[in-house]
Amino acid sequence: MRDILNDLEAGKFLSDPDPVRRAQIQMRTPLPKRFYKAVSVEADGDAFSVRLDGKPVRTPGKALLALPNEAAALIVAGEFEAQEKVIDPVSMPTLRLVNTAIDGVAADPQAVLEDILRFASSDLLCYRADAPQGLVERQNEHWDPVLDWARSDLGARFNLAEGVIHVEQPRESIAVLGAHLARRADPLRLAALHVMTSITGSALLALSVEAGRLGAEAAWTAAHVDEDWQAEQWGQDAEAMARRAQRKRDMLAAIGLLSALE
Repeated sequence: MRDILNDLEAGKFLSDPDPVRRAQIQMRTPLPKRFYKAVSVEADGDAFSVRLDGKPVRTPGKALLALPNEAAALIVAGEFEAQEKVIDPVSMPTLRLVNTAIDGVAADPQAVLEDILRFASSDLLCYRADAPQGLVERQNEHWDPVLDWARSDLGARFNLAEGVIHVEQPRESIAVLGAHLARRADPLRLAALHVMTSITGSALLALSVEAGRLGAEAAWTAAHVDEDWQAEQWGQDAEAMARRAQRKRDMLAAIGLLSALE
C-alpha cells in the first residue's frame, strides 16, 4: 500500500521523481501528443466523469475517472484542457492524485489512515531547534498555533523535543487523530491528506489546512521554516528550487481538491 500511496510523491507515473532529471529525460523522450479536441464533464450516476471527445477517461488501473461532484471533476478537466500540443503529466497533479486515490487508496483506506498517523507520531512540528534564536522564534511563530489548534479543537496534546531525538507522543492523542481521520475516510480526501502530510512531514499541518485553520501559503511556509532558514544563511541551488516547485505544485493540487470536495 505504501508503494501505491507514493505514486505521486515518488513519480511512478513520471519518467523520474527528480524534476531536473525528468526534464532531461523528456528532452530525449518525446511526450505523447494531445489526441483529443474537446474536454467535458458529464453527470454519471451520482458522480461526474471527465470525457475527451465524449469518451470517458480511465485511470491507469482501467477504472472510470469519476469524481463525487462537478467542481472536483472540473479541476481535472481543466488540466486536460490546459495541455497544448503534448500531454505533460507533470502539469497534471490533480489527475495523478485522483488516479492514486481511485486505483490505490480505495482498495485499503485504513492503510492510508494508519500511514498518516505514523507521520503524526513523529510530526515535524514537535521537533524544535535549540539555536539560533531567530530560528527558534520562527518555529514558535509558525508551529505553536497549529499545536494549540490540535489541543483545543481536537483534544490532542503533543510533546515537543529539541533536536532529532525521538519523543514519544501520548497514545490518547494519536487515537484522537485516528478517530478524526476515520470521519474523513473517502479515498480522495485521504489521498489528498496523505500527499500534504508526505510533502510537509506533518499530519498536523495537513489536518489544519483541511479544517480551514491554515491557508495554503501559510501551511507551505510553516512546512519550510527550517529549509528557508538554511537557504537564507547559505543560499539555494537550482536543483533544490526545482524540486521545491514541484512539491508545491503537488501540495496546492491536493489543497485545491480538498476545497472542491467540500
